[in-house]
Amino acid sequence: MARAIWGVDSAAKVTEALFFCVKNELGYPKFWGRYLTYVPNVSDGLTKEEIALIRRYGMKVAPIYNVIREATEYEKGKIAARNAIFHAQRLGIPKNKAIFANIEDYFSVDESWIRGWVDTFYTSGYRPGIYADMVKGDFAGAYCEAVKKSERVSQQTVLWSSSPRPGTTKEEKAPAYRPNVPNCRSNVWIWQYGRDAQECPIDTNVADRRVLDYLY
Repeated sequence: MARAIWGVDSAAKVTEALFFCVKNELGYPKFWGRYLTYVPNVSDGLTKEEIALIRRYGMKVAPIYNVIREATEYEKGKIAARNAIFHAQRLGIPKNKAIFANIEDYFSVDESWIRGWVDTFYTSGYRPGIYADMVKGDFAGAYCEAVKKSERVSQQTVLWSSSPRPGTTKEEKAPAYRPNVPNCRSNVWIWQYGRDAQECPIDTNVADRRVLDYLY
């Protein structure tokens, strides 16, 4: 793989002050992960103005949908996908870009929800993404079960691995690209290797360059 690229994500809105904190203290991100919607005490919701600021500084947006409390049942996967797609369209994010479901390791996850998420994205023109821990919790097993039932899952889905987590670093000290991956065919193209940097309120990531085509 060509040299990995460095990026960040944040629950907080990207302001000029936050951007320059990251640029001056840590490095210049190639992409910035942000939540599509406001969730009280969790995340600021992404806005069109914020997207414009991120792109003006030459970065790409990695949109994350985090209004998910459990990831079980095919129909619930479809509903979550439709809601995520609605927000992507509302914000002017173009087709063929990935939207990442935030499935933390404490969620219940089953293979049918994953297929519902992927199938709904497939007909929308957007790409299904999923952010999850590939070791703890139910995700990796459920994902591989979904892959067995539907080739579309492995062909279409872009995965964002949250493990292992050696800790945040400056861009120049970022680790080599070695995320945990499921034990089946997958496109794990982003790795969040550090959380809650001391210098600025962000998490640090490295990514396979191929993901840039699917970020806005």
